[in-house]
Amino acid sequence: MAKKEAIVISLGGSLVAPAEIDTDFLNDFKQTIQKYLGKYKFFILVGGGKIARIYQKAFLEFGGKPADRDWLGISVTKLNAEVVRQVFSRQSHSKIITNPNLKVRTTKDIIIGAGWKPGWSTDYDAVLIAKNHKIKTIINLTNIDYVYDKNPNEFSDAKPLKEINWKDFERIIGSKWVPGLSTPFDPRAAKLAERLKIKVVIINGKYMKRFEDFLNSKSFIGTVIQ
Repeated sequence: MAKKEAIVISLGGSLVAPAEIDTDFLNDFKQTIQKYLGKYKFFILVGGGKIARIYQKAFLEFGGKPADRDWLGISVTKLNAEVVRQVFSRQSHSKIITNPNLKVRTTKDIIIGAGWKPGWSTDYDAVLIAKNHKIKTIINLTNIDYVYDKNPNEFSDAKPLKEINWKDFERIIGSKWVPGLSTPFDPRAAKLAERLKIKVVIINGKYMKRFEDFLNSKSFIGTVIQ
């Protein structure tokens, strides 16, 4: 039997729980992943999203230090990851992975991960998973259609980018990590991905067909960073 190709997915927490658990999204995501289990093995790193940022903002009001706010966000990623693991039930590895450097021994083709340490997001953990398993592409399922040349929420003339290199991407998002930062891809993760020559594909997870188009090597709506 041919060895399955491994796929790393950085799954935005705001898709899983924008305000409450989005069961419609999770059902669509489940059906899509299950459709490709015969071909791929999936590492899914789940973020904290908007709910994590709400907690972190409140913590900041009471003097929470950056590391403490990060730990708070990591706790939310673990809750979100448990929800995703339960969605796949027995099809997924029985434990949530929090240390991306540890070797996972399992026969399951779905492995769910959450946050690990302060100082970065689950995007960085996804890059570490890719590094340790010699995977050269990460799919970042998020809630935006493209990376833009500037913030589209602030500038009406922001232009969508179908392709961008890491240097230009870093000029757009900056290089500093702060707890709760909301960017298409974590700045520290971007630096590591650039160094390791890993490609990141940004796709709006609200539209599973776009994700499937990518898996089927078809033209898709989204941004490639490399």
